[in-house]
Amino acid sequence: MSALVVAAARYLLYGLVLVAALVWVTRDRAGRLAMLGQAALGLALVGAGIVVAGALHVDPRPFVTDPASTPLFPHPADNGFPSDHAAAAGLLTALVGARRRALGLTVGVGAVLIAVARVAAHVHHAQDVVAGLAIGLLAGACAVGVVDRVARRRTTGR
Repeated sequence: MSALVVAAARYLLYGLVLVAALVWVTRDRAGRLAMLGQAALGLALVGAGIVVAGALHVDPRPFVTDPASTPLFPHPADNGFPSDHAAAAGLLTALVGARRRALGLTVGVGAVLIAVARVAAHVHHAQDVVAGLAIGLLAGACAVGVVDRVARRRTTGR
């Protein structure tokens, strides 16, 4: 069971990136450019959100605060708030969900599995992954909205 937790906590994010890449390659040229812009803006917003949240709140990792809580894989004893993995998964959920709702729901389930696995692996507290998911989803929603609005203005001339 712990091997599944470790696999989800460490590697499931790569699967979500692959799903997003598959959605990207199935788009037309304009759709690929839009999704690329959304991803770039979303990553910048996620990065800023992580830096700001980490500066506002410090949450030592579970294995730091409770020596009996051994992580299932090696991890630095740095600030665990917010979870970078959960933020990236939240961003991917928003990007995929904006174009393919059903597939976005599947990616969202994967994002939640990553978050749960990171808590189960004792490298994050629940608040770390919830904050990460929220930052990623919000950044993704903002990026999709901004890029889509710019694209509409370019095509309509307004």
